[in-house]
Amino acid sequence: MSESKRNISLVKLFFTMMTISAFTFGGGFVIIGMMRKKFCEELHWVTDDEVLDMTAIAQSAPGALAVNSAIIFGYRMAGLKGALISVLGTVIPPIVIISIICMIYDAFASNVIVQTALQVMRAGVAAIICDVVIDLAKNVIDSKNTLNIILMVTAFIASWFFKVSAITIILIFIALGLAMSLMNRTKEENA
Repeated sequence: MSESKRNISLVKLFFTMMTISAFTFGGGFVIIGMMRKKFCEELHWVTDDEVLDMTAIAQSAPGALAVNSAIIFGYRMAGLKGALISVLGTVIPPIVIISIICMIYDAFASNVIVQTALQVMRAGVAAIICDVVIDLAKNVIDSKNTLNIILMVTAFIASWFFKVSAITIILIFIALGLAMSLMNRTKEENA
């Protein structure tokens, strides 16, 4: 962990994560986009490459993508304390909001205004997810790593056209990554 990462305020990290979580609708990919904008573009705590790496790790781990991302972002920025603070900041808003909704569910579910708002929010969520996908794809393309670009396109084709599940694609890519790491390690040892 670099020296600048150790000086990150845990209070600021907590409230930043809580704010992102409270105003993010649509799931894990949306929160990753919000984290990227806040931590990379505004606060400059991480780089685009780090966001891409952390997203890949978060997506590969079991569990909710938003929580996995919070753990990884928090740990990267402030170690174990940062991971714990980030998770707390991420889970408190949904717990509070869902608890309130559960208490008034019947009125909430049948309210025309609420239903309309939720439908409109879906369009916004779709736009945010597209923005995240475009940004992440742009980072892969900007890396000019031909293999990564081919793998990205192949994963898209497998998912979109052949309906290969995300789990299968992730497991295949984990296996490829491990195989490539072992081959690189073997080459280095033999050199």
